[in-house]
Amino acid sequence: MIIGSSDGESGDLMQKVLIAMSGGVDSSVAAYILKEQNYNCVGAMMKLYADESDTMPPATNKGCCSLEDAEDARAVATALGIPFFVFNFTGSFEEQVMNRFIHAYQNGRTPNPCIDCNRYMKFEKLLQRATELEATYIATGHYAQVAQDQSGRHLLKRSADPSKDQTYVLYAMTQTQLARTLFPLGGLTKDQVRAIAANLNFSTADKRDSQDICFAPDGDYAGFIERHTGQASPKGDFISPDGRVLGRHNGLIHYTIGQRKGLGLYGPAPQYVSALDPNANTVTVGPPEDLFTKSLTARDINLIPMDSLDVTLNVQAKIRYSQPAQPAKLWQTGPDELHVQFEKPQRAITPGQAVVLYDGDLVIGGGTICF
Repeated sequence: MIIGSSDGESGDLMQKVLIAMSGGVDSSVAAYILKEQNYNCVGAMMKLYADESDTMPPATNKGCCSLEDAEDARAVATALGIPFFVFNFTGSFEEQVMNRFIHAYQNGRTPNPCIDCNRYMKFEKLLQRATELEATYIATGHYAQVAQDQSGRHLLKRSADPSKDQTYVLYAMTQTQLARTLFPLGGLTKDQVRAIAANLNFSTADKRDSQDICFAPDGDYAGFIERHTGQASPKGDFISPDGRVLGRHNGLIHYTIGQRKGLGLYGPAPQYVSALDPNANTVTVGPPEDLFTKSLTARDINLIPMDSLDVTLNVQAKIRYSQPAQPAKLWQTGPDELHVQFEKPQRAITPGQAVVLYDGDLVIGGGTICF
């Protein structure tokens, strides 16, 4: 049974659903589908910034959750005849998403704040607000599907549109959250979603997808961190794999594993960032072959079809959102630790990013890459 897919299942007007509406085409169509399925729909947008000018550079129109987005979401809600609220989650967003992002970069890791936003905002804070409003479900415009196994355990599965599947950023969902979440777009393609929006004359029909981190839409993560903290990242040494000093770097927050551009180093061969050491404040650079490894360890793990692993599994593993899943073996090495061994060496496995594990369309779970 697929929950929240667009398969014609009807809801119940006694079942209230709080819909996260971002002002984009996906959440707009998600709201329409649920209204058509006879749910008692309430639209909601999360206000995430105390003042956009405090955290964001001049407008780039590439992020999400802007004032313009709020107006677009409100217009769709009005067209659908459903209530619409804006919830002020600025304090929680700063604590759970922005500060985690800053702390990770300052400690030589490369985080994925979209995972934290889903984990701590949409499926924690918004779900709490839904409970306060006596809503049975929350819903989002994510491309993913929820199912149940024979025992009644809730499962997370890839969407019908492989090119838009967003399960990578949803791997941390708990059983309680999956049981109370609807993904109305799980059985649709992006083209179908845009066609529905165009047929309804939604202002969001041709709106482009948000591609960037909302609080740093210009992609200057180091600039955001320095503006937000009021502190410059301390400079240190570039070193070779054998410890020779090669030059000076501008601060750890400016670099990530696999980076080549912007190093300011010159030599007979290209140099790539292969390691960041926050204790010594050094950035190790070397040849491209130094970027390839076959294994990783992940912590802060979440498993979905089971509570823990007592066997080794053959899985497909993704170490970044845009990467195709790669064949690997998975086993649990501690109460909050997984080990992944790939069939082939992988380029630039990056601490702070997530590894997400699949068995076909089924999401096994994932965790934060440590080393």
